Amino acid sequence: MTDIPQDAPTGNPFSQVPIEITISVGKARPLVRDMLRLQRDSVLPLDRRVDDPVELYVGDKLIARGELTEVEGDPNGQLAVRLTEVADLQNGL
Repeated sequence: MTDIPQDAPTGNPFSQVPIEITISVGKARPLVRDMLRLQRDSVLPLDRRVDDPVELYVGDKLIARGELTEVEGDPNGQLAVRLTEVADLQNGL
């Protein structure tokens, strides 16, 4: 997905620097004893459901929320995020 808004800033030299965005689908809070028992095919329940929104972070700053989806036309089922809420990034992260 390379959809870049038409009004994206291009005069800033930092606009071409890549950043890493972390997508959070949920959290788990198992006991240490349960963690020590984990093995292949174990299931670790999360605090969210499959259809709940995911959160997008740059560092520890929440920048957006969205829905998990598959990239259209990708035969391998690559995941993507369709944004549903975006923070006001004009005022900095």
